[in-house]
Order: sequence, then structure tokens, then C-alpha cells
Amino acid sequence: MDKKGETMNNKKLYKSNTDKKIAGVCGGIAEYLNIDSTVIRIIWIISSFAIGTGLIAYIICALVMPNQPINEAKVIKEETKIDK
Repeated sequence: MDKKGETMNNKKLYKSNTDKKIAGVCGGIAEYLNIDSTVIRIIWIISSFAIGTGLIAYIICALVMPNQPINEAKVIKEETKIDK
């Protein structure tokens, strides 16, 4: 297996240091799923109003999810610069 395949299997969920509005939860989920963080934020807001547990879930995620290591944040930031 090549290095790219190994990194995909060893992906971890962190709060984002580079794409955050409040605590970095939605940005971290978006980085993990490799989609736009705005989509995650919109889904989270809609589910918060529809189901009513989004705020509690966000607080729990903010407390439970680890912060993104600084070296990984730099790599992700550089990758987004290259993509643009």
C-alpha cells in the first residue's frame, strides 16, 4: 500500500485550528470528510432547529474532540492554498 492510502486509513477527527468560527468542530468534521465546512455548518444549524439537540451535541463535540496538532494544521493550510 502506498503512503497516500496509509494516510487515508489513519485519518483522525480533530477540531480545526484553521477553519473555525466558534470551536472548530464543524471545520474539523469538514476536513475529516473532505467537504466544504459551510455545508457542515448549514446541516448543523438546520438539524439544531429541526431536532433541537444540535447545540448540546456541539458543546459535547467541542469538549470531547481533541485539538488539531499544529503540524497537521500547517499541512492542511498549505494544501488549501495549492487547491485554490
